[in-house]
Amino acid sequence: MKNKKTLIWLVVALAFILIGSYVASLFNSSSGQVDVSRIYFDTPRGELSGLLYKPDGADQTPRPTLVTTHGYLNSGEMQDAQSIEMSKRGYVVLALDQYDHGHSTNTMEKPVPFFSFWPNAIYDAVQYMYDQKFVLKDENGNGIIAASGHSMGGFSTTNAVILDEKDFETTGIRKIYSNLTMGSDYQWVQALEMSAEDINNAYGPRTSGKIAAQYDEFFFDAAATAAGKSVVKKNYVGTEEGAGFLGNPDNPEVGKFYEVNGGKRIIYQPNETHPWNHFSKQSTENAVDFYDEAFADYGDIVTIGKDGQTWMYKEWFSFVALIGFFLLFGPVISLLSTLPFFNSIYTKVPSPLPEPKTNGAKLTSFLIIIFAGLFPALFFPALYSGNVDAMRLLRQFSMVVIAVSAIVLIYSFVKNSERGVKSISFIMLGLGVIQYIYLRKQNDFLMTTEYFAAPTVNPIAYWAINVAIVTLMIMVCYHFVSKKPEGATIENYSLKVSVKTIIASLLTAGVAIVIGYAVLYFVDTVFKTDFRLWTFAVKTFESQHVIATLKYAPLFLIYYFIVGLSVNMNTASAKYEGLKGYVIAALHFVGGLILYLGYHYGLLFITGTAGYPSESLSSIIMIALVPALLIASIFNRYFYRKTGNVYVGAFLNTLLITLITIANTTLYSIL
Repeated sequence: MKNKKTLIWLVVALAFILIGSYVASLFNSSSGQVDVSRIYFDTPRGELSGLLYKPDGADQTPRPTLVTTHGYLNSGEMQDAQSIEMSKRGYVVLALDQYDHGHSTNTMEKPVPFFSFWPNAIYDAVQYMYDQKFVLKDENGNGIIAASGHSMGGFSTTNAVILDEKDFETTGIRKIYSNLTMGSDYQWVQALEMSAEDINNAYGPRTSGKIAAQYDEFFFDAAATAAGKSVVKKNYVGTEEGAGFLGNPDNPEVGKFYEVNGGKRIIYQPNETHPWNHFSKQSTENAVDFYDEAFADYGDIVTIGKDGQTWMYKEWFSFVALIGFFLLFGPVISLLSTLPFFNSIYTKVPSPLPEPKTNGAKLTSFLIIIFAGLFPALFFPALYSGNVDAMRLLRQFSMVVIAVSAIVLIYSFVKNSERGVKSISFIMLGLGVIQYIYLRKQNDFLMTTEYFAAPTVNPIAYWAINVAIVTLMIMVCYHFVSKKPEGATIENYSLKVSVKTIIASLLTAGVAIVIGYAVLYFVDTVFKTDFRLWTFAVKTFESQHVIATLKYAPLFLIYYFIVGLSVNMNTASAKYEGLKGYVIAALHFVGGLILYLGYHYGLLFITGTAGYPSESLSSIIMIALVPALLIASIFNRYFYRKTGNVYVGAFLNTLLITLITIANTTLYSIL
């Protein structure tokens, strides 16, 4: 009966994956009218990769082409909306992974790695696409190619136009016909020693556009950026830079084309945030309208003026497949555990911890749950971005812990106190010292090195370990002060297991992940889709991503093991059975993060200034962190209840969530 139920859930998970992926592929390929394939090509700086959308008939009749790319930390799939909408209208589209993102790699020396990703990525891809027979050129050999990018991809797009205009001065050929940027201004292009005037002149006679969201966390307000408080409402056309892009007209208007240097220019300003551009019908409508204007002369080859968007259906059905992917791990691990050795993952379910008996104990338990949820969020910006005041507060906290623990430890020996007092003070002293050193060495731990080569993952790991240290402090105090006097022992925390159980748990998690990703690679091969919703995705990877995952895994294991143990410790009693236990577990992992985001962005949309106006990247990272940790909370509780210990959940969360994170972010190939 048990195996029958497991098989039913396995079938349900696979059905979600296959049906979701199949329908997603229909929308991705415009019901088979567009061939979608992953391509790789060599460049002077490495190897670029991307998803090529080629409409039927393009080999016989060359088409106007769009080369589009993502921002920092993302991959080409983030451009699904433009890729689907423009390819179904007859355009060839290359959704590009920039250097050291997604499936692309970079062989350049990187004294300043950020500037190795984007300055040449789009233009290198344009050079490749220009040479393809299915890409349209005019009678003079000019390429009928649009370049487009979001955020860092916008910098790359702007610089590609500059490079193309320089080549035009020598060759008399422009390979880029039009360009559209999203979520980027001139801030980083000017770091390449280009003035705003130089950049504006480089557009030449091309049709050029910008999507400048009013609530963009980074760009479009130079004064806010200079003040270090960029998360405010913006009005780009009202700035000197925006007006200059439009040719400095009197009272420049949003959504209006202006004639400049023989070309046309326009700025759109949707009511969106920076990452919202990716998942927006408004921004997509702006993009389609822009290309309709830019390629109006090619209406006999591509469709102009077609209303209606279908890209979001691909996203929703990819989300269905994403749900199926995570559902898959329950039945897969259940089936694996029926095999010899793998069945060693099961241990005796520990006895629940004694319930708090006094009002004071009940209040303490409640406050611990609240603090466990709030602390990770309140100090995420400090631990991610290095806020000076917040980091000073954390160091002062660790110094207090050290001082109090040392005093109590000395006193316990002088007065020959009971062993428990000595134990708690000694452990807390050690944890306080570890935390203080850890906080003092923040820059060293955040540094991107050849070993830890994912610049965005480093601060997340730093945050996670500090959360684990503080959580462990709370657990130690709670145990010795409250639970041990009530009879709690190490067995109540499911820690006391055999080495065989630990090894079996690790192997079970590893094999389950291999099976899960085998299904993903099958889907990628057959349907050319992955599992995703907006910025959260489970996608295919290269060998370097696996190596990086194994390097980072021990760090994240500290977090998932300790926080997972804390959650199980606080939800072990009978009153937390069923859904209530999962809700409490989720609050431990993400409750504070959700409150932070609600406060931060709520104030932004209500008042025009975010709750933490200086926290741009960290808040965006937190958006992607919420679904990852929500899933981790479910796995943690489910496998604890199923196996009787924390190990399977901790190993599964460590390997799976780390691999998902690494495959979706920047990974330096050479430093």
